[in-house]
Amino acid sequence: MIHGPEAHLYVIRRNIEDGEISYFHCYNPRGESLSELVAVIGLRWPVEECFEAAKQQAGLDDYQVRKYDAWYRHITLSMLALAFLAAMARSPQKGAPRDRAAPGCREHAHSGSRP
Repeated sequence: MIHGPEAHLYVIRRNIEDGEISYFHCYNPRGESLSELVAVIGLRWPVEECFEAAKQQAGLDDYQVRKYDAWYRHITLSMLALAFLAAMARSPQKGAPRDRAAPGCREHAHSGSRP
C-alpha cells in the first residue's frame, strides 16, 4: 500500500476522434499500473450510456420524492425495468432471423420508446 501524495495520480486523456481532453484524479493506494488505471477510466462511458438509456426508457430521472426509501425504491424499479427491456431486446422475436446481433445499452438509448 502506498500512502501520502504518492498514492495520487493525475491522468490526462485525449480523444483521438475529436481531440477532447479529459482529466482524471486517481487515488491509487495499491500502486496499480497505468494500463489498469486507463482500463478503469474507460469503463466510465459504457456506464454513462446505460444510465442515459435508463433515463430515457425507464424513467430513472422522473421522480419527486422526499425520503431516501422512496428514492431507493424508484431507482431500483427503474433499473429493474431497464434490465427487463434489455432482456426482451436480446430474446428472439417470432419471425426474426436467428443470427441477429443482440443490442446493447447504446441501441436502447436511441429507440425513444418508454414503458
